[in-house]
Amino acid sequence: MSTDTQISSAPQSGMRDFLPREVRLRDWAAHVITEVYEQFGFTKIETPCLENIALLKRGDGGENLQLIFEILKRGDKLERVLKSSSSESGDETIKKLKAELADMGLRFDLTVPLVRFYSHNQQNLPNPFKSIQIGSVWRAESAQQGRYRQFTQCDIDIFGVKSELAEVELLQATSEALLKLGFENFTICLNDRRLLSSLAGYCGFAEDRFESVFIALDKLDKIGLDGVSRELAGQGHSESSIANLKNLLVELSEVSGPSEKQLEVLAGKTAADTNTVEALMRVISIVKEASGGKFNVQFEPSLVRGMGYYTGPIFEIKYPGYNYSIAGGGRYDRMVGKMSGRDVPACGFSIGFERIIGILMDENFEPQGVREKLALIFDENRDNLADVMKAAANLRSQGYNVLVQSKKKDMKKQIDQLPAQAVSKLCLFKGDLNNLEIKSI
Repeated sequence: MSTDTQISSAPQSGMRDFLPREVRLRDWAAHVITEVYEQFGFTKIETPCLENIALLKRGDGGENLQLIFEILKRGDKLERVLKSSSSESGDETIKKLKAELADMGLRFDLTVPLVRFYSHNQQNLPNPFKSIQIGSVWRAESAQQGRYRQFTQCDIDIFGVKSELAEVELLQATSEALLKLGFENFTICLNDRRLLSSLAGYCGFAEDRFESVFIALDKLDKIGLDGVSRELAGQGHSESSIANLKNLLVELSEVSGPSEKQLEVLAGKTAADTNTVEALMRVISIVKEASGGKFNVQFEPSLVRGMGYYTGPIFEIKYPGYNYSIAGGGRYDRMVGKMSGRDVPACGFSIGFERIIGILMDENFEPQGVREKLALIFDENRDNLADVMKAAANLRSQGYNVLVQSKKKDMKKQIDQLPAQAVSKLCLFKGDLNNLEIKSI
């Protein structure tokens, strides 16, 4: 009797299998997005799923640095590390050992690998450089509904453009892609990290603790203004600074008219940099004019974005009926300089690919403009297989994707199962290549 433990056929925790319908939808969405981005002059690239662990941990990934899947050294390298620590003990030794055991990690986003890619290949790339990346990333999340350990990100980035042209193109390209996917009435929210710093300074928070203020402020839509105040108080921020922030946000929320009025009020109170304010105003105005009323564009004073590498304008897209953003990004002008020693202006926007696929699945969306799939069913006891394959080739030349099947005993059940395979048309082969009758299922 075998003592082998039976291995479960379920995917690992936090990982997923995709059934044909969802794969079809994912492939279609990726194609539509890529096609739109290419119309805006972006070029598709690819980066490895594995990166140097030191690169991934250098500090640009925020809380994601705690979620890296690390890859153990292999062969002789691993043996040397284990031997060198075998006679030692203690917490510090264990900590040191963990640091020495891994030399690579799975990428947790596409931005850090992109900056490495650009730094390495800069001499062979045009200036400015506009990239598309669609690929898997991995995070060691606690597996739960809506949080996966492997998921797809969908990014566009522009290197080498200092002006707001970069922000405008990213926002227009992304909004056009979402419209082509069937999304409308979404809202683009914008802010600027420099405005956030002006806000925090005006309220009296210590400059070296601005980041903790931003982290709390980022939760405003989830825990409310009182919740943000309690969190800041719990972190030891002064009562006067918290009160100033609360009063300012209430005052901004009561400003009537277009959201740009809030920006004007905020700029006036905090003495924010005029160029920063005017540039953000121009971005909002241009993108709003291009929207054609199909989506909204607004200034959002509490928008923060979690990554610490943002240096200027930041943006998110919200979709009605869902309490999370479906796209987000911003400017990160200093990241290339950290790696290459020479600062290059950079700005990027990422569609939440898994989120938009989830919404489309919720809405039972079926991709449009794809080739129809047809089932050609024949009788293997009667029909010549060579003739059947010629008939299939004939149907493919007419624009169909053709699924060839031999007739089963329970033909009704066989036909009833075809729609689950995205088959919408049926042709029963009768031995005549010139008489291929096509019917809708």
